[in-house]
Amino acid sequence: MVEVHVLRVFTDEDGAFGNLLAVLLDAADWEADERQELATRLGYSETVFVDDVPTARLQIFTPACELAFAGHPLVGVSALLARTTGHPPRELRPVRLAEPVLTRTDPDGTTWVRGAVADAPPWIHEHLGSAAEVEGLVPPPMEGQSPVDEEKRWRRTQTWAWQDEAAGEVRARVFAADFGVLEDEACGSASLLLSARTGRELTIHHGRGSVVKARPVGEDHAEIGGHVAHDGVRHVDRIPRP
Repeated sequence: MVEVHVLRVFTDEDGAFGNLLAVLLDAADWEADERQELATRLGYSETVFVDDVPTARLQIFTPACELAFAGHPLVGVSALLARTTGHPPRELRPVRLAEPVLTRTDPDGTTWVRGAVADAPPWIHEHLGSAAEVEGLVPPPMEGQSPVDEEKRWRRTQTWAWQDEAAGEVRARVFAADFGVLEDEACGSASLLLSARTGRELTIHHGRGSVVKARPVGEDHAEIGGHVAHDGVRHVDRIPRP
C-alpha cells in the first residue's frame, strides 16, 4: 500500500469546491508505466509524483498522458510541500522543463506559481457571449478516452465569458477529453494562458464553484494562484510489475 495525499486546489473563500489532485511523496522508485497506471486508476485530472522532496523534483500525469507543465498540480504540490516540511518552497522542478517554476505563498494563504506561456499545454479558448452560455454547455458522454461527439470544443478547450469585464471577473469551464478528463473543475494552465492572451489580471470562477487567480507577468509569463485544501491521505495498492 502507498500513501496518496488528496488535495482540492483553487477552492473558494470558504474552502469549498476546488479541483481534486493526488500527490505521492518520495516516489523516485516509481517507473513511468507505474505512474501512468496509477494516474489512470485514480482518475483525477492530474496525479503528481514527487521524486525528491528537498528539491521538489516531480512529474505530472493525467489519466491519459504525462504533462510537462500543469497549473493546478503545481499550485497544489507547492502548498503540500509547505505543509509537510514547514518551509514553503521557492521553486518546483518538473522534470520535463528546462527551468524551475517559481512559487510563493501570500500572507492570506494564496499559493502562486509562475509559468512560461510556451510551457502550457496548447489550450483553445472559446469566448462566449455570457456567463449563462458557459454554464449551459452540456458535453457529450465519454467513450473510452474520446467523446462520442468529435467537436473540438470538448477536446482541450476553455470556454469563457466576462462575468464583470471592468473588474476582470470571468466565468469559465474546461473540457479536456484529450487528457482523459471530460470536464476539468479548475484548470490552472488554461487560466494562465487566458490571462496572458487578454493581458488582464483575472479572477476566474471555474467549474462548479472553484476560484482561480491569474495575472500576466511580462510578455511571456503569467502567474496563477489560489487556495488549497488537504482532504487527507488515501492508501492505494501498488500493482506489482511483471
